[in-house]
Amino acid sequence: MWKSTNPEISHKISFIVPCYNEDKLVGPLLDTLHQATQQFFKDVEIIVVNDGSTDNTRTVLETYSQRPGFLILHHPVNRGKGAAIRTALEKHSGTLVVFQDADHEYDPADLPELIRPLLDDRADVVYGSRFGSGKPKRALYFFHAVGNRLLTTLTNILTGLTLTDMETGYKAIKSEILSTLILRENGFGIEPELTMKLARIKNIRFYEVGISYYGRSFEEGKKINWKDGLHALYCLLKYRFLT
Repeated sequence: MWKSTNPEISHKISFIVPCYNEDKLVGPLLDTLHQATQQFFKDVEIIVVNDGSTDNTRTVLETYSQRPGFLILHHPVNRGKGAAIRTALEKHSGTLVVFQDADHEYDPADLPELIRPLLDDRADVVYGSRFGSGKPKRALYFFHAVGNRLLTTLTNILTGLTLTDMETGYKAIKSEILSTLILRENGFGIEPELTMKLARIKNIRFYEVGISYYGRSFEEGKKINWKDGLHALYCLLKYRFLT
């Protein structure tokens, strides 16, 4: 629960962390996430899905498996971010769900601002925007930024929304909303699929808040590439018109 002066605000928050080959970063990320959640929220669970990692990620995660508030799940083979999110959603028990990438590109210090519109019941869905936030953002990969803006613009054209960052990895959503959706994408296509399906819900309230972004280079382990951008375009059209 947000440490608010309003005693009627009460939520359990499920943080879902899909993870693939992040043995160097997932530990520091989980420590930072746990510290932030303990500082700002009362009732929290952190669900990590090891998506068939082939490095030492499983060993790192086992050190968290006995810690209170953590649930560690494993896929025997790599199935993709969307599949990892679906696995976690089957196990979560929170009234609010927050997606947190394992690579530490997103700062848990931004979580109170991200979640606040949900706790105040002003929003049903909150996206953390990396663009125009006035917060630190690594200057990296111009064409990735252009592609993201093009996908976001198309999203807005198709949905009537005014998002600035559809592909953001920081999304906070009410569980009762998520429970109405059937998600199918296994990979990064989960981002446009989720957005298009949420946007089709009548009277849903979307919000955006500015967040920091400490992006990685490919040499540092970044995984998403131009092929994922093309698939995102396909998913936007598919889930707007066909599914």
